[in-house]
Amino acid sequence: MPTDMRQQLVNLLTVRQAHMNFEDAVQNFPTAHINTRPPNVEYTFWHVLEHLRICQWDILDYCRNPNYQELNFPDDLWPARDAMTDAAGWQKTIDQFLADRAELVVLIENPQTDLHAPIPHGYDGHTIFREILVVADHNAYHVGELGILRQIVGAW
Repeated sequence: MPTDMRQQLVNLLTVRQAHMNFEDAVQNFPTAHINTRPPNVEYTFWHVLEHLRICQWDILDYCRNPNYQELNFPDDLWPARDAMTDAAGWQKTIDQFLADRAELVVLIENPQTDLHAPIPHGYDGHTIFREILVVADHNAYHVGELGILRQIVGAW
């Protein structure tokens, strides 16, 4: 696989390109709003952030764990509706998201990773290439959501 393709996948996860990236969405986030439910939204800012973390971790686990156990949607992929956090919990979610994303980058950059081979324990011929695209797409969706919701509640 050309190095350029691997670099483009890394960029898709880590670099601001056509829209804000994760770091932009959480930068200087006001602690007073981490447990805020924006108008007409059933979840808090932290819930979205934690959902991003859980889903990214789940896909990372799927890619590399032969004993992977699928999480139940939606219950295992979102925190409990009444769950709240504090500044330390908010930061822990960010730190873990970034650590897991870094592990995805390691997986992509490893020349031994055949990005197009079916994952041996995967479903329907899923490949790591596909899973990276799913992570990037899902992350972009919710990062954009965070940005819009921040704007709605005046949290910029």
